[in-house]
Amino acid sequence: MPCWLDERLHTDGRKKMIDLYTWTTPNGRKVSIALEELGLAYTAHAIDITQGEQHKPDFLTVSPNAKIPAIVDHDNQYSMMESGAILLYLSEKTGQLMPTDKSRYWQAMQWLMWQMAGPGPMLGQVHHFTKFNPDKSPYAQARYLKEGQRLYGVLDRHLQDRQFIVDDYSMVDIAVWPWISRFEWQTINMNDYPNIVRWYTTIAERPAVQSGYQVPKPTGSIPIPAT
Repeated sequence: MPCWLDERLHTDGRKKMIDLYTWTTPNGRKVSIALEELGLAYTAHAIDITQGEQHKPDFLTVSPNAKIPAIVDHDNQYSMMESGAILLYLSEKTGQLMPTDKSRYWQAMQWLMWQMAGPGPMLGQVHHFTKFNPDKSPYAQARYLKEGQRLYGVLDRHLQDRQFIVDDYSMVDIAVWPWISRFEWQTINMNDYPNIVRWYTTIAERPAVQSGYQVPKPTGSIPIPAT
């Protein structure tokens, strides 16, 4: 049994319900922000993906795909990988942050799947070709940046007449927001997307978002678009 599956206690003897294995990436921040918003007790463990810690055998027992984030919920000794699945699990566990009305629930699900299929992988490629490997493949750099701008446009239009992605603040906003928080890495001019700026800055002011953003270690203030 991996060492993190033992029972962990607060200093006052209360059981810490969830162990979170994460790093300072958009996918990692989804889950730490959700845990902060839900007020669930958790312990964060840094998995430094720049040092290959995600490939260690103990971590693979929780996340067979060798990706962060992953959790172990000590309420039931249940472990989970994949950020979208974890968000849905936490929502079901607490009955919070997803619509209960059937129609609005499926609206939320479609936008959550949009994040998993669009901004997540596509903006991740923008990070690679624009920030970490610039000018090595002009074709790839242009291709993914164009797709990133297209996805920003989709979100900006959707937010034109609503405060949050599915009316009320939800796991969908929590899933999308950390990817937008790297707009500087993406060389995105946020002034081209005023509805995203309004939505993004509103969420950035939430105390739980500010706390969750600094998990598993402080990385500086949340980037705020210049206006």
